[in-house]
Amino acid sequence: MPSCVLAYSGGLDTSVILGWLRDEGFTVHAVYVDLGQPCEDREAILEKARNGGAASARIVDAQEELCRDFAFPVLMWRAKYETDYLMGTSIARPLISKKCLQVAREVGAEAYAHGATGKGNDQCRFQLAADALQPGVRVIAPWRMESFRQRFPGRTEMIRYCDERRIPIKASTSKPYSSDENCLHISYEAGRLEDLRVNGFELVEFGMTRSPQSAPDTPENVSIRFEAGVPTAINGRSLIGGRNGIGRVDMVENRFVGMKSRGVYEAPGMTILYAALMYIEQLTMDRDLMHLRDRLAPEVAEMVYYGFWYNAKLDALMAFIRNAQRHTTGDVTLQLYKGNILVDSRSSPNSLYDEGIATMEGGGSYNQTDAEGFLRIQGLPSRVQGRVTPRSLE
Repeated sequence: MPSCVLAYSGGLDTSVILGWLRDEGFTVHAVYVDLGQPCEDREAILEKARNGGAASARIVDAQEELCRDFAFPVLMWRAKYETDYLMGTSIARPLISKKCLQVAREVGAEAYAHGATGKGNDQCRFQLAADALQPGVRVIAPWRMESFRQRFPGRTEMIRYCDERRIPIKASTSKPYSSDENCLHISYEAGRLEDLRVNGFELVEFGMTRSPQSAPDTPENVSIRFEAGVPTAINGRSLIGGRNGIGRVDMVENRFVGMKSRGVYEAPGMTILYAALMYIEQLTMDRDLMHLRDRLAPEVAEMVYYGFWYNAKLDALMAFIRNAQRHTTGDVTLQLYKGNILVDSRSSPNSLYDEGIATMEGGGSYNQTDAEGFLRIQGLPSRVQGRVTPRSLE
């Protein structure tokens, strides 16, 4: 009997796929990769997998690895996909593939299965990571198989299947949007969220954040320390970002497969860290280096979003950012208030900010007379071009 490892979340899709794989004759080893999902009962999920017929079910704790080796390097780039998305799901998928392939090697499974649809980005992230880590591995993606789609044309049929087999699930026909969560964020999509006339912030039952309108009426402070671009210490109460309505986004994005889709996201912790790092970089990072990083960051965001994590170009870019951030050390205090992040104070032993140079008061170490020659040189091309091809003053 063939065997496979299933990236198992206990949600609607993987609960159905576990039963379908068994119907197809597979011995299934369910792997729940623990990424700090804040709203999930891990033991209940394992029990559900065993009750569903999994030959084995295990939890693999990858929370520290997710932050250290995946989220923080992306944070150092301050990379966001299409301006707003912090890519909490994108970052996690390659790590899930890695952990599942490790289990597959241990149990002798010849295939790796996942529940990503054939319309979405996650299928790309899972498979591109698997191809890079174990070339030639058999990847089973049921949603790309006609036989599976004929049996389960949509979520209604899947929910009915679970009801018939008494498989407990969170999804229902009355609340059909799906969610994905880890310690970085929670994403919400599908169902009624596909209708752009629906207010996503009002529809979704958020698991990490409260609305800015219901956040406390007084600001709260949080202090964060960075060493070489990596957050190393936080002085503040837990859940402070979510309590203050930080990090909600509702956006229409361009999927890698070509279509536009709507996603609602909440990422309070990462939103705070992105802002905090920016304030330290403003002190420590050279102008031209910062601008180069900012030009390359969208490229990094695309690669991460599309699933090209284990890729030679991204390897080189990650080596670059580690070097670029080596002086980004310091402390910042932020004030959080009803969805807003305001800087309270910042300092760094490597600060390039010199008050004596920057002051607008008289004196100081900057000689304003020097600007005369600087501007004569900078303006030379404009003067030459203006004489050759005059511009109208009208």
